[in-house]
Amino acid sequence: MKKFGFLDRAEAYLQQAGMEVKLIEGIEPDPSVDTVMKGAAAMAEFEPDWIVAMGGGSPIDAAKAMWIKYEYPDTTFEDMCKVFGLPHLRTKAHFCAISSTSGTATEVTAFSIITDYKKGIKYPIADFEITPDVAIVDPDLAQTMPKKLVAHTGMDAMTHAIEAYVSTANCDFTDALSLHAIPMIQKDLIGSYNGDKEKRASMHNAQCLAGMSFSNALLGIVHSMAHKTGAAFADFGAHIIHGAANAMYLPKVIAFNAKDQAALKRYGVIADCMKLGGGTDEEKVGLINCIPKKNE
Repeated sequence: MKKFGFLDRAEAYLQQAGMEVKLIEGIEPDPSVDTVMKGAAAMAEFEPDWIVAMGGGSPIDAAKAMWIKYEYPDTTFEDMCKVFGLPHLRTKAHFCAISSTSGTATEVTAFSIITDYKKGIKYPIADFEITPDVAIVDPDLAQTMPKKLVAHTGMDAMTHAIEAYVSTANCDFTDALSLHAIPMIQKDLIGSYNGDKEKRASMHNAQCLAGMSFSNALLGIVHSMAHKTGAAFADFGAHIIHGAANAMYLPKVIAFNAKDQAALKRYGVIADCMKLGGGTDEEKVGLINCIPKKNE
């Protein structure tokens, strides 16, 4: 964001509006508890009215957790991790998220993922209180992603949409978002990877739609396992990128979940939405997972 001038531009806009600005930089991939606490201390000193988080999922997630600690200084990290148990925010500041990657959709979700590297565990913070007040989904920022990041974030977005549609907490509103996002990602991810600017912009919208879906319908065991294994090998100098972990687990989880008839039917709808063919729902699940029919 700094290299391509977006940070300077955002800072200039705020200053032109008469705001005093302090930057908190250097958020690592998979932000740590220590980073959150240091950022919250900087906020406590500066006392902002608005928190503007810019970048990929890591800085936005980190800023969400900093926001909680800033508003409630006595809150521990363990307190933050009580699912849907946060106190009311916005007593001190509002929150704006500007996403630069096309996958996490954290700019519109009620979630933040923070890593405790001492324990080797990624912890989800889940509460609608941390849903940003303003989300800026500007495709210009997404044009800066390297190809590897396009691939990983794209698979994260596809997993969001599929898991939300098959979730037991789905509803008409989340279904509509998922079933619109899935064919968009199917159609545009490869083009986005290959540098097509229009498809890159479409993917930025699609991941946001998937995010709005899963923030309400929630996710499944693909994500629970991906979060766990993403940090599990840190002691060995290894790190499984979240989108890559999703891509590895998704076919296995689809095959497992499809043993349930309600999930099987929903996977069949997804296959139809993607125009994959297949007669029975079992065949359609195989096509989603690229498993050929018998004798083929």
